[in-house]
Amino acid sequence: MKFYGREAELDELATIRRFSFESSRFTVVTGRRRVGKTELVEKAFRDGKTPYLYLLISQRAEKDLCVILQEDISRVLSRPLLGQAERFGQLFRAVLEYSIETPLTLVIDEFQEFDRIDPAIFTDIQGVWDELHRKARVNLVVCSSVNRLMNKIFFDDSQPLYGRNTGKIHLDPFPVDLVKTILAEHAPKYTPRDLLALWTMTGGVARYVELLMDAKATTRKKMIETVFGLSSAYVDEGRIILGQEFGRESGVYFSILSAIASGRTSYAEIRNVIGAEIGGQLTKLETVYSLIEKVQPAYETPTSRNCQYRINDCFFRFWFRFVYKYLHLLEQKQYAELRTLVERDLDQFSGFALERYFRAKFLEAHRYTRVAGWWDRKGENEIDLVCENEVADALDFFEVKCDKTRLRQLDLQLKVAAFFRKHPDLQRDNVRIDGLSLADM
Repeated sequence: MKFYGREAELDELATIRRFSFESSRFTVVTGRRRVGKTELVEKAFRDGKTPYLYLLISQRAEKDLCVILQEDISRVLSRPLLGQAERFGQLFRAVLEYSIETPLTLVIDEFQEFDRIDPAIFTDIQGVWDELHRKARVNLVVCSSVNRLMNKIFFDDSQPLYGRNTGKIHLDPFPVDLVKTILAEHAPKYTPRDLLALWTMTGGVARYVELLMDAKATTRKKMIETVFGLSSAYVDEGRIILGQEFGRESGVYFSILSAIASGRTSYAEIRNVIGAEIGGQLTKLETVYSLIEKVQPAYETPTSRNCQYRINDCFFRFWFRFVYKYLHLLEQKQYAELRTLVERDLDQFSGFALERYFRAKFLEAHRYTRVAGWWDRKGENEIDLVCENEVADALDFFEVKCDKTRLRQLDLQLKVAAFFRKHPDLQRDNVRIDGLSLADM
């Protein structure tokens, strides 16, 4: 699949590189795994305009890693480095000293691996950077997908690299309109059900979209066959990615995420599934790992206990609902049976993904300034999307259903009336009450 989108990020990286010709820049690029960070920096910097040095950090002894990296550095700089470096700090110094005369871009990918190799490497980097960055002309870009470690490395004031970065770019999944464009280019006659399946299974994460498009899986049926096939790259994804994040605590976190993906969204429901107190783990999943969000009804007071927990990554929500839940079928190679189960349950499961689709679409188009759901404490009334445009003083209400025939205008009007009884101060003349379905994607 060709490179899509990222125009704003490419422009920003081009500007940062220009600035680095006069004084060094240190940029942190983050984003979940498979979102396209490496592809972004390759597109931005491998253009021949300046020397480009890409170093991939792997978990091995520092001395062994230096042997590999020194060969790469000597080749790109076109000069042999004297002696064999045993510490990364020696190589880092050589690169910065080179950049005093010749500006260059240095990308260090999987930067968080230094924490596993030897955290003292960060101190070495700090010492060299503090000494040379004002004289050097290096465009230093470090990439990582382990959110917990990058927050520790750069935003914990007890760490050596705290405050050293001059910028940060967080790479999000593709916006919904770009996902739609990509599918249209690969399958001009796609259906709304195909688009919703692509969004539900990938959430716009570049690598997953690419895997499906390269496999010519452009229909809902073909996507299911590809994801749940003998050679599927999806099956181990959750365990690989989250296992690195969670470490020894993986078991309880996987159980919590599985419960949420299966529809247990209140604290009490999740705790009952786990059989233990889970307050600390929920807090970490939200604030440290950024995998879930604690959602309150629109316009609820911050102190309200009326809240739900939701997985904020479409791919992980799908993975826990259909891959993790049915690992026993995958281990027994019962692919046909599993595909039948997915076909049976995907429409109901995709309802929430469709809500997320429209929420993202409205916000990306700047159609509204606030988009959220609303429900009352008793669970008797629930509105899928409450959308406010504070500039136009408009408040719109939408019910979202995959099947347009299931939209009930009168029911939604009654729910809106309940909303205004709860929030009479929000009543206004300019109100729209409507339904959204696959046909509106």
